Amino acid sequence: MLARVLTLLTAALLSFSDPAGDARGDGGYILPTRPPVSADALDLRSFQAAPQAAGMRFTVGLGRIENPWGAPSGFSAGVTDIFVGRGLGGERTLDDLRLRTTGGGWTYHLRVTGFGSTLTQTPEGGGTPVPLPAPTVRLEGTRLVIDAAIPAGEYAYWVTSSVYSPLSPDGLLRPVTTPGPTHLEAGRADAPVPVDVLLPSGETTPFTQGTLAPVGQTRDTRALILGALGGLGLLLVVGATVALWRRGG
Repeated sequence: MLARVLTLLTAALLSFSDPAGDARGDGGYILPTRPPVSADALDLRSFQAAPQAAGMRFTVGLGRIENPWGAPSGFSAGVTDIFVGRGLGGERTLDDLRLRTTGGGWTYHLRVTGFGSTLTQTPEGGGTPVPLPAPTVRLEGTRLVIDAAIPAGEYAYWVTSSVYSPLSPDGLLRPVTTPGPTHLEAGRADAPVPVDVLLPSGETTPFTQGTLAPVGQTRDTRALILGALGGLGLLLVVGATVALWRRGG
């Protein structure tokens, strides 16, 4: 019962917007032209997180939906990564994206592509990520609606958008410094992999310093809520005791 109350208290819809027209990394990324992919198709516009009966629902808004690789899902321009954490502990490296977190670490990692999606959980204390049931993904206009088996609650989120490539094992097209129609060109060889990140301020710090700040709940409020519930229970007990004492007197 207490767990149910805690879930209801912490469950809330989170919604964030991201500036339009910033899907070129630090501003100098050059997108591939074969096949052609527009910046709008990789441009994060919004992110929502909401609890569901059996987990969490994430809605990612993009500037445009394109399907250059002919995926049956109807989209294949980009790779959307969502890292989910409590703000304390967790992993600090955003897997293979050449980015690190600030403001805490992550425990769950969703990767969404037009050809399939994955969800993994990193064990407490580190170790090999554990695969979880694959999330379900559907299109609603220019939005990806993602249902994932992550316990309902408040979390911190790191969200990125990268160029998809069927020629790499993980589906990511990594930046290189050499021009070419199939290349994602950047100014340096170790440039971050995403072309856009969820950052309402629109800063380019992730691409110049290699760190990404979270959005959402950056502190674990479960302990605070449990403490508040405990305090409320104590007050009720004291109140009932005083009432009985007065009646007896």
